[in-house]
This record gives sequence, C-alpha cells and structure tokens, in this order.
Amino acid sequence: MTTQTATPTHTIGTRDEWLAARLALLEEEKELTRRSDELARRRQELPWVRVDKEYRLTTDEGSASLADLFRGRSQLLVYHFMFGPDYAAGCPSCSSIADGFNGIAVHLANHDVMLTAVSSAPLPKLQAFKQRMGWTFPWASASGSEFQRDFSAHFSVQEQREGQIEYNYRREGKWQTMGSDHPVAQFAASTGTDAATYIRERPGVSAFILQDGVVYHTYSTYARGLDAMWGMYQWLDRAPLGRNEKGIWWKHHDRYLPAELRPEARSAAGRSDHQAGQR
Repeated sequence: MTTQTATPTHTIGTRDEWLAARLALLEEEKELTRRSDELARRRQELPWVRVDKEYRLTTDEGSASLADLFRGRSQLLVYHFMFGPDYAAGCPSCSSIADGFNGIAVHLANHDVMLTAVSSAPLPKLQAFKQRMGWTFPWASASGSEFQRDFSAHFSVQEQREGQIEYNYRREGKWQTMGSDHPVAQFAASTGTDAATYIRERPGVSAFILQDGVVYHTYSTYARGLDAMWGMYQWLDRAPLGRNEKGIWWKHHDRYLPAELRPEARSAAGRSDHQAGQR
C-alpha cells in the first residue's frame, strides 16, 4: 500500500532561494540586535530613585530588609512571582519562567548581581511549592509588607472593583467577570483559586542597586516586557512553527504527561501499528 504524504502548506524553495531569504533576514536580525543593545544602554541611563521605605520580607534565613536581599552583591534583580496568599500553587506562567532561574542565578551572583523571587504568599507556601518544583534560587515572602503593592505586583479587591489598578504603566478598567473557559480562569484553576483573586497578583521584574548602604530602584518591567526572560519563548521563536499557540498549552513542569502517554504519541503509535499491519 502506498503511504499518503501530506502536501506542505508552507512555501517550498531551493537551497539558493532559502539562503537569499536567510541573508536578507539576517540583516534585519542584526539591526534588531543593535537596537536591543541601544535599549539596554538606555535602561542603564535611567535615573535612580532612592528607596526610603523600610520593607521587611521573610526569607529562609528569617526576617530581611530589601538591602539584605542583595546578599553582599551591589545589584539585585527581583522577579515578582504571582503567588498570592490564597493560592495553593504558583502561577504556571511565572513557574515556567522561574524554571530557568536555577541555571542562571549562580552566574549572575558571580557577576555581582543577585536574583531573587518575591511573592505575596506566606513563606511556608512558597517553600512547599519550591520543593515541589525542585528550585533552589532565593524566594522571599512579602506577606505583611507593601513591597509587592508598591512595585505594581499586588492589588486590592477595592482597586480591582473600582478600576483603580495601574499595571504596566497604565490604568485598567473595572473588573469584568469571565467564564471558566477564559485563559485567566484556567490559570486561576491551576493555582487553586478563582480568576478575580488570581489576577490581583501580577508578574514583573524590578532592578535595584546598593551604594553606600542606600538602595535605589533603577528599573521595572511588566507583562510582555518579560518575554525576553521567558526561556521557552526564545527557543519557540526559532522553531519552524514559532509559538504556535492555541489556547493554554503550558503547565507546571510536573503536570505534563510522560511522553509515551501524550495523545500525539499514542496517535502516532496507533498509525504506525496500523500501517505495519497493512504491510
């Protein structure tokens, strides 16, 4: 029996045609790299803002000030991790970003940069989830502190209801109820909470520097400003089908089925067995 081959839906070309198109794209990629280098310099040129508020956070070692989080380094990068007081598990998106922290934290620390996550949930919840995920990077609780709120990563019920949330440098409208099939509701369910509670926490990265005992805030980014730190997206953007997103497709890394149990693997195995039988 002749095996049917699917007709390609993408442009098919010769090696010479591919090379010509690739070289044209390369020029644009180089321009993007140069532009990215320029933006990095401009980030570093932003004015520093002195942090005068005395924040107290809870770490594995006990109560800590913001300055303590530097752990002897002069620079601090804080990932505002979505894990609210009522969550049973961390946000899947934040978790997929944090999956890359273990590998880079040691390199940053040896380059005078400390990386830590901070969340609103009490420390025991963070510690339990950290153990489940197999993470070793520092993670502090801002429970009882205004740190997450002051850096636009935690909002109140009243702010949500009255449309007073300012996130990613813009004011949002009043909260609108959403169905269970909405992506936010699906993510909320995976954290053991509802959509409204889930979205009162927000992701972001804030940078600080410590000079002469004084902490200064230097930079913060939110929403899609985090894409560059999301390791899986950088790889997918170079895969043949790109991000190829159809709804919610990522999970906590321990919630994926083993490869041999995934539907596509079973389907492929079934096709293979069927074709072998026909032969």
